[in-house]
Amino acid sequence: MSEGGTVGVVLVSHSKEVAAAVAALATGLAGGRAAPVAPAGGTPDGGLGTSSELIAEAAASVDEGAGVAVLVDLGSAVLTVKALLAEGDELPDATRLIDAPFLEGAVAAVVTASAGGDLDAVEAAASEAYGYRKV
Repeated sequence: MSEGGTVGVVLVSHSKEVAAAVAALATGLAGGRAAPVAPAGGTPDGGLGTSSELIAEAAASVDEGAGVAVLVDLGSAVLTVKALLAEGDELPDATRLIDAPFLEGAVAAVVTASAGGDLDAVEAAASEAYGYRKV
């Protein structure tokens, strides 16, 4: 495990319910002491969309000093996170947008972070989920 704590994971979806469900699934599959995970879904009023405010709050809530991995569901969520990263002061240091499938990547990221993987290992595990074959 990193000296600064465990890598945190933020799951950004256009839907509050989807983000929460994926967070619950990933945390449950990690078993034991799961890494800190926070959903950031929908808009502040509960609608569909993404919110830079909710994303920043979620990232702050999971930051233990080892980095924050952010996984997103759809294109405009990518743009919202990229804008936050470009601003430079809205997200914790060492926050990284991870290119990975949302569900499978989230599970891989949370399991790897929970096992003590650093941010590079979490990113690699989540990105490898693109290669998971189902048939």
